[in-house]
Amino acid sequence: MLDLSDVSADPARQENITKILDAAERLFRHYGYAKTTVADIARDLGMSTANIYRFFASKTDIRHAVCGRMLEASYQMALEIRHRPISASDRLHAYVYAQYKQTCENMLDEQKVHEMVVIAIEHDWHVIEKFIDRIHDLIAEIIADGIAAGEFLEQDPYVASKCFGAATVNLCHPQMVAQCLSKTNRAEPEDLIEFAIRALKK
Repeated sequence: MLDLSDVSADPARQENITKILDAAERLFRHYGYAKTTVADIARDLGMSTANIYRFFASKTDIRHAVCGRMLEASYQMALEIRHRPISASDRLHAYVYAQYKQTCENMLDEQKVHEMVVIAIEHDWHVIEKFIDRIHDLIAEIIADGIAAGEFLEQDPYVASKCFGAATVNLCHPQMVAQCLSKTNRAEPEDLIEFAIRALKK
């Protein structure tokens, strides 16, 4: 899999990679991942297929990179919320609700995007696992802030972070969100978030 961090020192190469990923994501959204070929991406960019292969060894590598980019955008959103000058409870609430909203808007409203996400979950789990670890670390930092402020019970923030993530996974996992949206016997997002936050408190 291409490591995008390895090419940041070469602006021209990075520009080409960004163009390829922009085109690939646009075509994946429009036609679906399965129906989009490397030749389609090359045609959209007005370049040869061979030129695409100078930057990516396969369509799978392109998918890896697109998936990684989407996850990085989610991480940056979480990082911004982590540093907001508000209570730990409010930051946890803001993060989970923002993640839920992003999942609904960006991944479920467009069926082709949902298809790409499902494929990524099935085949790119190692990429997603790294993202989950980074999010757990951020949530642990927020919980540690809450403990220090006397807002939450004294506890291991890393264990609490994993438990908090498990309690709210219905609002962050694309397939689970999709299955629960039309169900009337599931907890409302606001209620679930508040329930999980209350579990951290005295």
